[in-house]
Amino acid sequence: MRNAQRPTDLIGQTDMIRVRSLSELTGCDIWMKLESQNPGGSIKDRASYQMIKDALDSGELEPGMTVVEGTAGNTGIGLALVARSLGLQMLAVMPNDQSPEKERMIRLHGAQCKTVDPVPFRNDNHFYHTARRLAESRDDYWWANQFENTSNARAHYLGTGPEIWQQTEGSIDILVSVAGTGGTIAGSSMYLKERNEDVQVWLTDPDGSGIYSFLKDGEYVATGGSFTEGIGIMRLVENFKQARIDAAVNLPDQDLYALSRYVRDHDGLVLGSSSALNLAGALQAAALHGPGKTIVTFACDLGERSASKLYNENYLRERGIELAAEPAREMVARYREMGERVWYAAK
Repeated sequence: MRNAQRPTDLIGQTDMIRVRSLSELTGCDIWMKLESQNPGGSIKDRASYQMIKDALDSGELEPGMTVVEGTAGNTGIGLALVARSLGLQMLAVMPNDQSPEKERMIRLHGAQCKTVDPVPFRNDNHFYHTARRLAESRDDYWWANQFENTSNARAHYLGTGPEIWQQTEGSIDILVSVAGTGGTIAGSSMYLKERNEDVQVWLTDPDGSGIYSFLKDGEYVATGGSFTEGIGIMRLVENFKQARIDAAVNLPDQDLYALSRYVRDHDGLVLGSSSALNLAGALQAAALHGPGKTIVTFACDLGERSASKLYNENYLRERGIELAAEPAREMVARYREMGERVWYAAK
């Protein structure tokens, strides 16, 4: 246990839990790193602290200034917590179709939150461009710029990757992660592959994101959409450029819905949508590479932050989700037949 002077002192050093039901089903050891244990409740606390710390150290950011960022929610919460902890203000710009739970948490941490209509990235009113314009409008504003600010990936190179290596005693075979900015998968993969080049890094991409297409065909193309929030990219950003990825798979919302119910009922784990997508990717990797593999993925945040979508049956029906969840055993069998859909990097 740790004693701390500030919430920022408690960021990182999160526990891992073995997902017993899926591990026994596949013969692999499937672990989830519990990033909800961070004081802001998500993995984005790590990047939030590193970005602000590095900017303070360089003098780019000074006490009393306002941190500005466009966010789908969790980075906004993390930045709000870190900013208050270090004597700064925070202004978040957020699409108005995100979970109200996240907007509420940003405000509860004392930050301002400006919501905008969700529009494509090419539209000047996109939340990213709105945040940039606001940050450029005043000298006492500082734009965190989480997509291009590589302090994001650095947080995971310095913290997350080493923690995973230590917790698995160097026995990790496969790391599985979604990508929003790419910081988590970039920093963690860089560190782990420095320790063991044979560690496999798998990316899980939802419908509506173009990363799988970019890795497979060199072009950002997306079909459909997903109720996951803050996951997926339709452009190449600086953090993602650093990621060392061996395989990628595209999986639908139906799969993460089914797994979220399965591990809730069999393991007592209530996962958010991005965490459930991570676990679906881990199950795919286990189905194709197990048994006997040690697989690590992330419980990115608190499951309650997905209550209005992933755990809202009316919303799910509107999205066309079949509420009679596919049994995990059948998912494993189906995933074993999906090997041709997995993109593998050329060796």
